[in-house]
Amino acid sequence: MKTADKDLFAPVQIGPHTLQNRIVMAPLTRSRAPNNIPNALMAEYYGQRSSAGLIVTEGTSPSPNGLGYPRIPGIFSAAQIEGWKAVTEAAHAGGARIFVQLMHTGRIAHPLNLPPGARVVAPSPIAAAGEMYTDAEGPRPHPEPETMSLANIAAAREEFVQAARNARTAGFDGVELHAANGYLLEQFIRPTSNQRTDAYGGPIENRARFVLEVAGGAADAIGRDRVGIRLSPYGVFNDMPHYAPEDMDADYRYLAEQLGATGLLYLHLVDHAAMGAPEVPEAIKADMREAFGGTIILSGGYDPQRAQADLNAGKGDLIAVGRDFLANPDLPRRWQQGAALNPPDYDRFYTPGAEGYTDYPGLE
Repeated sequence: MKTADKDLFAPVQIGPHTLQNRIVMAPLTRSRAPNNIPNALMAEYYGQRSSAGLIVTEGTSPSPNGLGYPRIPGIFSAAQIEGWKAVTEAAHAGGARIFVQLMHTGRIAHPLNLPPGARVVAPSPIAAAGEMYTDAEGPRPHPEPETMSLANIAAAREEFVQAARNARTAGFDGVELHAANGYLLEQFIRPTSNQRTDAYGGPIENRARFVLEVAGGAADAIGRDRVGIRLSPYGVFNDMPHYAPEDMDADYRYLAEQLGATGLLYLHLVDHAAMGAPEVPEAIKADMREAFGGTIILSGGYDPQRAQADLNAGKGDLIAVGRDFLANPDLPRRWQQGAALNPPDYDRFYTPGAEGYTDYPGLE
């Protein structure tokens, strides 16, 4: 039985934001932004999915240095801000609230994907295992990144803060900081990618410093009730190997506690076990939920039954869905009616153009 205040399909108030349901469209890289500028096709895509309560956009770089993948958007230039305005208008027209996910790729990049003058940077000069796809030469090994100086760190922090301001100019309701999946913010958090010996390395109080400074700066710039953050405890994506479980648990509890003290709107917890990643223990999720003390978004292989069960159990407040939302623009309606789902077209997740992007059929 659904509890009235946790009904997956009922409106809910999260801070100043009234959501038309508790279903979140998860951030999904789609690589449909030639020259890194949002466009009319992207506005159509997000508009089609505006029956979500909250849309979190694909990872969007606050800096030329963060454009590690081909054709991902940024939000640091006037042209990019203007391009995003059509996206936010389309989302709002369908009733959704929309946050832009700020994602600096750090070492998960290749110079062939970056604009002139941009650099592959990271907390330490440790190349990530694996390869990065480039339009120019196909897959290429990740290069050794340039170590960020203290001045570089300060500049990157201000890029995130300015990107938050730019998001509001573009009509976004807020921003989500991507501190998961092996990108720059998580590269600072993890001791396997951060081997600095200064104020940004060593104990978790130092490794968390950059993330907390970015979060605090963004919150001061646009309001704490307009900033969320995504974390992936136990995540291994993009060469983020596990370390001692007791240390990892303590690190992520500290992060959740400090982010809660900052007063952020929500904490988005990622569990990619449904995609073959190691499962995130329920104990650390509960620990982080308690330490954060605010709104929790859960993600990871949800169907409507499991979503409602976890809401009823108090495990979270909103449920994020990725691949099923990608393939089903009217996903909330399908879930509510128990209708069949379109299967995702995996071959066209990251290809240019409308095919496999805006051509998934609705129920009617």
